[in-house]
Amino acid sequence: MFIQMIKGAFKRQTGKFVMIAVTAALGVCAAAAMLNIMLDVGDKVNQELKAYGANITVRPKFASILSDVYAEDDAERDFIAEKDVLKLKTIFWAHNIVDFAPFLTMQTSINGGDYRLVGTWFNKELDLPTGETVVTGIIGLKSWWQLEGEWLKDDAAGEVMLGSIAAERLNLTAGSLVEIEGRDYLVRAVFSAGGEEDEDIYLPLAAVQELSGNYGKAAYIDLSALTTPENELARKAAQDPSSLDRDDYETWYCTAYISSITYQIEEAIPNARAKAVLQISQSEGAILNKIQLLMLLLTALTLICTALGISNLVTAYVIEKSVEIGLIKAIGALDMQITLLVLAQVMISAIVGGVVGYFSGLKVASILGRAVFNAVIEPSVLTLPIVSILLILTVLFGSIPAIKILLLTRPAVVLHG
Repeated sequence: MFIQMIKGAFKRQTGKFVMIAVTAALGVCAAAAMLNIMLDVGDKVNQELKAYGANITVRPKFASILSDVYAEDDAERDFIAEKDVLKLKTIFWAHNIVDFAPFLTMQTSINGGDYRLVGTWFNKELDLPTGETVVTGIIGLKSWWQLEGEWLKDDAAGEVMLGSIAAERLNLTAGSLVEIEGRDYLVRAVFSAGGEEDEDIYLPLAAVQELSGNYGKAAYIDLSALTTPENELARKAAQDPSSLDRDDYETWYCTAYISSITYQIEEAIPNARAKAVLQISQSEGAILNKIQLLMLLLTALTLICTALGISNLVTAYVIEKSVEIGLIKAIGALDMQITLLVLAQVMISAIVGGVVGYFSGLKVASILGRAVFNAVIEPSVLTLPIVSILLILTVLFGSIPAIKILLLTRPAVVLHG
């Protein structure tokens, strides 16, 4: 009998239940899209922010102390072995390190002016101990640089890149020759970085190692890593990892906090100190938190609007059926039975709409991912149960006014009228 009454209601009030399904579909579509983006947006935002430079720098401990105390970068110091740079890809969070490059600097005089030579990797292909091959260097690390000319190749002997300020002072352009340490070099490109690098001259790392006599050495390493926003645990661990108990330590060590990654780098590279570039790492966390908060607010507002829409539709349905409800009550039906009947009808309509809305939401998330992050948003397995629970709560919340009217309906009043 219960099922027959539900079927009858759908036949007689098809329009109302279609509207409920459409309302639920729109709400679920928006919620599914926002939640999928929110759960997968971390790496995408981090990838976008990598364009603003390295968020971790690695220096020899002695050089780090001098830099902290004297703010000097050219003090007498130790070096990092170039072969140890590969150890960055052996730590637990190796796959989160997306770009890195070692640097070696020296001062030189050109036409009576002092300039800094910077040796680095540009687009270096590396064979890792794991058997994998990676390509890394400043082409990915400094992707915002504007070039007139071409990037250097790591095996390009006798070629340099000039910062825009250095090129202007020396009155040189791409294709010109410049004499450095008694040897002529071809200016392959002039770049604009928007910072102090514009005063420098860049060469392959091997070239500066030869000029300075520091073979197989690097002064520091810059790297970009995908990180998780810091929380209280991460800040406590950054102060002193030994202060954590075993469970907290494992949680921190196995989470991609920037403090965890720097700690593991120091474990892997002897006599090195890894430090976060605070301006960049803090900006990443703040931006990510704001985006996730925005997604949650949009989801909440969408579901509230959905609940209000369902409330209006169900209330109108109950008012239209008040005489029928009064008659059912008069012949002995209980309030609970009538309430379950109405909720069943509404819930079935909402579930049908929710299924359509969920898959539509996945498509919307994919479109937004490509448009905003130029990447595919992967569907999260957590989204389906979360959206299902939210849909049920939304329908129940939206049905409250109608249920109140239903419970207050008196057979004698509606039938007499």
